[in-house]
Amino acid sequence: MCLQRNFIRLVQTHHRSIRMQHQVSQLRTPVCPVGDEAALQLARQCLLSGQVIALPTDTVYGLACDANNETAIQRLYEIKGRDEHKPVAICVHNIAALRRFGQASHLSDELLTRLLPGPLTIVIERTPHLSNRFLNPSTSKIGIRIPDFRFMRDLCAVWQDQPLALTSANRSSAPSSLQVSEFQSLWPQLGVVFDAGQIGVTEERRLASTVIDLATPGYFEIVRAGVALKQTLGLMEEFGIQARKIV
Repeated sequence: MCLQRNFIRLVQTHHRSIRMQHQVSQLRTPVCPVGDEAALQLARQCLLSGQVIALPTDTVYGLACDANNETAIQRLYEIKGRDEHKPVAICVHNIAALRRFGQASHLSDELLTRLLPGPLTIVIERTPHLSNRFLNPSTSKIGIRIPDFRFMRDLCAVWQDQPLALTSANRSSAPSSLQVSEFQSLWPQLGVVFDAGQIGVTEERRLASTVIDLATPGYFEIVRAGVALKQTLGLMEEFGIQARKIV
């Protein structure tokens, strides 16, 4: 009888252990290949529910959320460990959306289509369509990206041309990530991790996008050199846009 009771207890303990393992597995952040047919809708649902997701861009892996969701932006800063006064960029689907969220009347379509899509962040004054008071509260400007990466552009399209807040997938001051395993410590705080494998083969890719301030008509200022500096400077010269002198 004693042996039987001990056996029953062992079986019950084993079953409890299985249930606990199942619950833990249920809590793990899912990793979804970008090629999965359900990936875009899964990303959209996460964004609608205010979650932060990780996804590949044309430079490094990024963290993204609904740029006009106040709670989501605060969560993004918390996960990143980022000073709330340090700006993050937004990502949009096309140049029409860029003009909707940024004041770009002084930038021609020809210039913008030569610059974008690509590994470039254009900093201009924001428009009232960016209504989130927690998005870059210390500046009236906004950095806008149109990454040359199909999953990102498709996601922006199904997101109905609304902006996504975008920053690199790493803790502040840590190196940027070229594969999802490099920011695994952040996974538990994310809705989903979208995996495209390793997205760069050289360390140069970690420099991320070139950031250029084009807010002042006729002038530019390089905020971050990034990976597209040479071609960006070439286009500034071609279009007669001058480097702004810092006084």
